[in-house]
Amino acid sequence: MADFFIVIKDWLIALGEKHEVDPLLLGCLYLVSKVCFVIFIGLVIKNLRAKRAIMMPLLLASVSFSIPYLYLVIAGRNIPFWVYVFIVLMFMYGGYNIWKKVKLV
Repeated sequence: MADFFIVIKDWLIALGEKHEVDPLLLGCLYLVSKVCFVIFIGLVIKNLRAKRAIMMPLLLASVSFSIPYLYLVIAGRNIPFWVYVFIVLMFMYGGYNIWKKVKLV
């Protein structure tokens, strides 16, 4: 089992070097951004219920959602085209989910 994790770690490091992206930084950005995203969506829902402005928490939620993908687009080199398509689809899906959650409140 430990050999499996070593193989995965080596593969991720090689992939990061190939595309000039730090896999540890990308993973940290991903985890932190998702925590911030959940917090800001909670603020959006709280503000909607209190009938206050939602634009700033909604903007911060969308920025926090996109940070790891923006890092990949900006810092990455020789990224395959399908990754860009996947990122665009993630943004569309994320926007749709935000709209759906906010509309329910």
